[in-house]
Amino acid sequence: MKFSVFEVLKAASEQFSAANIDNPRLDAEILLAHVLKWRRLRLYVDSDKILPLESVLRFNQLVNRRLEGFPVAYLTGSKDFMGLTFAVNENVLIPRPDTEILAEGVGKYLRGLGREVIFADLGAGSGAICISILKFVQSARAAAVDISNEALEVAKFNAIKFHVEDRAEFFCGDLFAPLEGKTFNAIVSNPPYIPTCELDALQAEVRREPRLALDGGADGLNFYRRIISDAPRFLTAGGLLAVEVGINQAQAVKTLAEAAGFVDIQIFKDLAGIERVVAAGI
Repeated sequence: MKFSVFEVLKAASEQFSAANIDNPRLDAEILLAHVLKWRRLRLYVDSDKILPLESVLRFNQLVNRRLEGFPVAYLTGSKDFMGLTFAVNENVLIPRPDTEILAEGVGKYLRGLGREVIFADLGAGSGAICISILKFVQSARAAAVDISNEALEVAKFNAIKFHVEDRAEFFCGDLFAPLEGKTFNAIVSNPPYIPTCELDALQAEVRREPRLALDGGADGLNFYRRIISDAPRFLTAGGLLAVEVGINQAQAVKTLAEAAGFVDIQIFKDLAGIERVVAAGI
């Protein structure tokens, strides 16, 4: 049998809808464009094109894995963030659009200093945050830290891909542990913040992501306590600490920052109106 672009997309979209997968048509388009090495727009321009059997079979394999709960980003090996396409795999958290407000805010702050600057990214994962900042702040250098060597390999790959490897150092360790004796103009982090008791209730595809990047302890605030407690030793005078937070966590994180002596504490909302970033000066 012969199948057109339109037909395979329609069939996959219907399967995804029946499985209650969010954005069924979009997921189908991303997967088929990946298999064909096309831009998504071409799927519409050439919707009547008959596909080679091997492409249909490969697409169906990816559709089946998506139905099993594998995230699209892991199936394609890439995810867009801040206008850049990052390599990702199952060793790293998938970058989310919500996190762009964190990268944009820290980048704007560093640019505003008007000089050479250095910042630390704690829990760097794929490197999406620190590499995006380096890409758009040419005067910046970064120290990227992650407890996972496998995650750091992905971050290093992305740094080379985007030609910022000469301005980034990578450290394997637990938060500030490998940074002793260093100071930074800014510290940025998107730490694990899901309460442990909620992990099993997450969507199937989210549960495929590294538990280390999700589990924030009993109340989801474990990493904020540690980061906020130690950050003042690693920040230069007037330095900035900025962290992403989960839903309904911003006020608790702000209180932790106040108790640690931070000033000018601000909370920023994402595009959905959710309090998403807490930024504080020292």
